[in-house]
Amino acid sequence: MISDPEELKEFQLKKRMEMEDMVRRTGRWNLPIWIKYAIFEEEQRDLPRARSVYERALQVNYRHLPFWLKYVEMEMRHRFVNHARNVFDRAVQLLPRVDQLWYKYIHMEEMLGNFGNARAVYERWMEWEPDVNGWQSFINFENRYGETDRARGVFERFVRCHPRGDIYIRYAKFEVKHGEPALARAVYERALAELGEDAQTEEMYQAFATFETMVKDFERARTIYRYGLDHLPKSRAASLYRAYMAFEKQYGDRQGVEEAVLSKKRVEYEDEVARSPLNYDAWFDYVRLEEQGGDAGRVRAVYERAVAQHPPVPEKRLWQRYIYLWVNYALYEELEAGDAGRARAVYRAALQVVPHRVFTFGKLWIMAAHFEVRQRDLAAARKTLGTAIGMCPKAKVFEAYIDMEIQLSNVERVRALYGKYLDWGPERVSAWCRYAELEADLGEAERARALYEIAVSQPELDRPEVLWKAYIGFEIGEGDRGAARALYERLLERTQHVKVWLSYARFEAEPMAVLQAEEGELGEAEAEAARGGGDGEEEPAEREARARAVYGRSYRALREGAPEAKEEAVMLLDAWLAFERSCRHGGEAERERAAAAVEAKRPRRVKKRRAVVLDDGSEAGQEEYWDYVFPEEQQQAPALKLLAAAQRWKRQKTGQEDGAQG
Repeated sequence: MISDPEELKEFQLKKRMEMEDMVRRTGRWNLPIWIKYAIFEEEQRDLPRARSVYERALQVNYRHLPFWLKYVEMEMRHRFVNHARNVFDRAVQLLPRVDQLWYKYIHMEEMLGNFGNARAVYERWMEWEPDVNGWQSFINFENRYGETDRARGVFERFVRCHPRGDIYIRYAKFEVKHGEPALARAVYERALAELGEDAQTEEMYQAFATFETMVKDFERARTIYRYGLDHLPKSRAASLYRAYMAFEKQYGDRQGVEEAVLSKKRVEYEDEVARSPLNYDAWFDYVRLEEQGGDAGRVRAVYERAVAQHPPVPEKRLWQRYIYLWVNYALYEELEAGDAGRARAVYRAALQVVPHRVFTFGKLWIMAAHFEVRQRDLAAARKTLGTAIGMCPKAKVFEAYIDMEIQLSNVERVRALYGKYLDWGPERVSAWCRYAELEADLGEAERARALYEIAVSQPELDRPEVLWKAYIGFEIGEGDRGAARALYERLLERTQHVKVWLSYARFEAEPMAVLQAEEGELGEAEAEAARGGGDGEEEPAEREARARAVYGRSYRALREGAPEAKEEAVMLLDAWLAFERSCRHGGEAERERAAAAVEAKRPRRVKKRRAVVLDDGSEAGQEEYWDYVFPEEQQQAPALKLLAAAQRWKRQKTGQEDGAQG
């Protein structure tokens, strides 16, 4: 506690000496020391000394903002207004670009009620052309005290200092707020005229249109929206488009809304097809857009522009999407526009565009022919398909032509077409089968059998197994087990595939009625009734014996002809064992013996190891795999081991004799 003036003076002297020492010791540029020193002098109520400290600090660094602010705050706390004003005058003269000094100065004058002085300070500040916040602060100041005309004058200087779209928008909103819509419209129009391209912004158009909507001038607003959407890049008009849609939904009719959507999308697609005219997906989207609009003229114009974009090279992969443009064009003319003449012209133009000598599109020929059928012009349809067959035959075109004539019940035409089809593609099994099935359905069994015979005699077939299956199925359908059995035997002369043996064995085991039911010749009830008894030709026991004989032959053929096909042999044994267990005739002991005999043939599954050989012939380790060891292989194993031991003994003996001679 300080008890007398002498002690106080001693404390003050000591503290000042410490402060001076700190200033000297830590350097004059340790700026917080100066503020601490000045605050100490202020606390001692020695304001002249405090001012002296601040003045010394400002001589060190007059750009340090806290010096000025603390200096002014000290003067204001002690109500030395003129001192504070003088300090502010010096500060803003030395640091005119520091906005905080101007704000503090103006705030002081306003708090003192010196509005004229505050305005004068603003005027001095505006001479330095500050940023947007400074101008807006001046305008807000004039608005607070009801000086609308003065605020308008500040705005005029504001837009001259910062000629930008957002400033004009602020100016227009100011006029709207003060009930001057005519002046606000004039501001927007000035912005568009004075700023030129700089005014071409989404914000400007949206603000202008929103203003016109607010003053109930909807046609002006709609015009502004559309003008903006037409002149702005689409990447910069997303918000404007959303505002336009909201405007049309609220103030427009349905047609206006749809037109708004179409106009924006139309411009987007125009840009896209202009950038990439061979982007057929973009053309498809553009056409669908115009079809939604319902203007047939626009739709046809887009289709014509789209089909004019030919692929650059005659390569079918590049033409596929392009041809669908023609197809959609023709379907539009027929189904939507209802103009059959235009649709026919589109089909003909499309067929002329395709380079048929290089490749063709069967779908296009078929659709053109079907169109003529729908128009009840069979001659034109036949001419179209006939031209396709003569110029660029394809399987699809033959089949479509044949199906059309079948529906018209022209059997002779169908036979003639099948003849041309098979002359063109004798290896096509599907054509032979369909032709034979047609003759069978017509009751011409001999014709069908002759066709099958010609087919199986062809040197090359794309799917011979399908042909033989169909031929055998035909004979089964005719109820001729002997002919079907002969076909199986002929097939086995060509292939010993396990599936053929399994099919043959099942054929021998099942009644003819069951086989015919599977071929669709009889119903399920008749087939089930035939399972228990004879089928009119062979007794069940005889069928089982024949099937057992086939299984035996097939097993021997597989093991002797293809001993490496162990998986197929196992498959065959599984089917054979299932057959023996399902037999219904003969004694139980006999069935058990037959099943046991098959069971004895089943192999043992063992795990083995083998070397992994790479493509270059080198080994890359070992791998495990499962193998089957059949009973006959186990019997041969001891003899093979003895033979291997004899060979090793012989090699050793030969080596010893060679050493002795050396």
